[in-house]
Amino acid sequence: MTSPRSNILDDVHETALDLHRLGFIDKRKMANFDALCLAPLPDYNAERIRALRDSLQVSQSVLAAVLNTSVSTVRQWEQGGKHPSGPSLRLLDLLARKGLSAVL
Repeated sequence: MTSPRSNILDDVHETALDLHRLGFIDKRKMANFDALCLAPLPDYNAERIRALRDSLQVSQSVLAAVLNTSVSTVRQWEQGGKHPSGPSLRLLDLLARKGLSAVL
């Protein structure tokens, strides 16, 4: 079941796509609409990151390489000292949804 907010975002995004196809919205503005309409990311706490890594059956160093970050950062995420953000958060979500093959 979708929320009213997601229905509104879907409608706005669909309208923006139509305007882009017709030439009223340029590529840069369309990219902004795409970014605004992305679904919110879940919180990746220490337990969730560890569980994801375990389910993928990879070491901290392999996960760090896949995410283009340091082993120390992955270790701190799993210990709760730091929290992923930005591209790392997006990649973690992609790994959780689609698996390791989606980013390799």
